[in-house]
Amino acid sequence: MLPGGQRLIAICVAVSLSGGAYLPAQKNPSSTHRETGISELGRSTFNSSCAACHGLDGHGSDKGVNISGSAKLRQLTDARLSELISNGVPGTGMPAFRTLSSSQLQAVVAYLRSLQGKSDTRTVSGDPKHGKEIFFGKGRCSTCHAISGEGGFLGPDLTGYAYTASATTIHDEITRRRRVPQEGYRSAVLTTSRGDRLEGLIRNEDNFSLQFQCKDGSFHFFQKSELRNVDRLETSLMPSAYGDQLSASELNDLVSYLMSAAANAGATTSPKQKQDDYQ
Repeated sequence: MLPGGQRLIAICVAVSLSGGAYLPAQKNPSSTHRETGISELGRSTFNSSCAACHGLDGHGSDKGVNISGSAKLRQLTDARLSELISNGVPGTGMPAFRTLSSSQLQAVVAYLRSLQGKSDTRTVSGDPKHGKEIFFGKGRCSTCHAISGEGGFLGPDLTGYAYTASATTIHDEITRRRRVPQEGYRSAVLTTSRGDRLEGLIRNEDNFSLQFQCKDGSFHFFQKSELRNVDRLETSLMPSAYGDQLSASELNDLVSYLMSAAANAGATTSPKQKQDDYQ
């Protein structure tokens, strides 16, 4: 999405997170397959078009409004949400996504409903205290992610991520094998014209310049003419083997901690809405 006071409602989703497991009740196989397909389609659409503005959890940023916690958006019908996504919002930074197919629109709207807490249970049995120990210890989640000001900075802040996300969604994102890094979190190795080699994340980029953050936290701004080579890495910094590294009970505890932390954050602070969101 474009910079400025924009208010994008590209209803999409994504969450490159760390840790969490939830074992849902058994469903009809054909129904489960259908729901999983919709979820994956909505997630991939969000990753490619919307996450940079609305955040991995849909809670918004300086570029886009909160689409998962907005009471006004919760009250809109699915048909109205699809219309807004497809046609855009005149007079705002929300563009029209007319190239999205009907199945893509259905998928992102369905995923938004799950972010809003209108589907999937938010109940998970686990020990949040032990989950916190895993987050900052064995799981090494805090290497990249922060909660309530504690942790790393390379990945998204997860303080409020689970406020509206379901336990199933958290589990699926943590244990997902294939990940596509979103804009602002794409890793690369730069070689400057002087021969210096830097490893980190491309935070922002245009045709002529590039903003880069090294793993030590330092920021660098380069004109592309100053770079000898930009080796873009297609792999995500988020590990893909949590399902193997952590036991089912440890994953449950981790999910419980994420949900508990988000609930505590939601009880003490209210998400800042941009003007009137979408009317």
